[in-house]
Amino acid sequence: MMVTASGLLTVQDAMVKWIAQSYPVGQVMTLRGLFVIAIVVFWAKARHRSSELRVTNWGLQLTRGTLMAISTFLFVTGLTLMPIADAIAIAFAGPVIATALAAILLKESIRWRRWTAIIIGFTGVVVMLRPTPELIRVVAVVPLSAAFLGAFRDIVTRKMGTGGESTLAIMLVSTSVVTAAGLLTIPFGWVPLKISDLGLFIVSGLLVGLAQALMIESFRFGEVGLVAPFKYTSLVWAVLLGLLVWGDLPDAWTWVGSALVVGSGIYIWHRELTLARSTHE
Repeated sequence: MMVTASGLLTVQDAMVKWIAQSYPVGQVMTLRGLFVIAIVVFWAKARHRSSELRVTNWGLQLTRGTLMAISTFLFVTGLTLMPIADAIAIAFAGPVIATALAAILLKESIRWRRWTAIIIGFTGVVVMLRPTPELIRVVAVVPLSAAFLGAFRDIVTRKMGTGGESTLAIMLVSTSVVTAAGLLTIPFGWVPLKISDLGLFIVSGLLVGLAQALMIESFRFGEVGLVAPFKYTSLVWAVLLGLLVWGDLPDAWTWVGSALVVGSGIYIWHRELTLARSTHE
């Protein structure tokens, strides 16, 4: 589920990058969020599952929404302050941070083999992106803060998922908070929406909605230390997207980094299957 979600988000990110050339980031966040909310409510009504929109723990719901909104703002800000490769490389420290927090806050057992695979996967990300010396500048604190808050969001998601909160309710509240945050940017200048761009916003909302649902479900059924590292596969999806759509042929460093990311993911998956079989036996 996390691998599929990462693929959907990669396609969606490419669409948002295109849309953001014509619209402010806050406006994009708001319009996309409105479509996600509409999709969630329509799905719940059509499937006669309106009861799943009911919130039982407002504290955790609003905490997740706030973390999601602030981390998104910080990451986008980081992209404007430093090279994109540096910002992405720092942001991908998130799964490592989330794994450490899961061991502390959720008491998850993180064995050394999983830690090794996670670190190898992160190394693959760094190899693919090849950050510049600017990585060590103070401004790097911005995307690092985004990664830290994103890791806390994953911890909260896991706690909510195992605590009985429905996926639809989590999506509805979190997206509403992000949408409201985007509305606060109206005074900084929005532009009229072109009818020809409406389809892009709808498809973007559909993709991010499906991706969020899959991510929430993955944290419901799997430990953070197991699920979070598979976010690294988004870079592999990005490489494939660039090759298929734009004909960009990856260089040797990208192939090596992709191999490390995929290899670490396969190892974690294989290791968990082995442990599950031994437990059942």
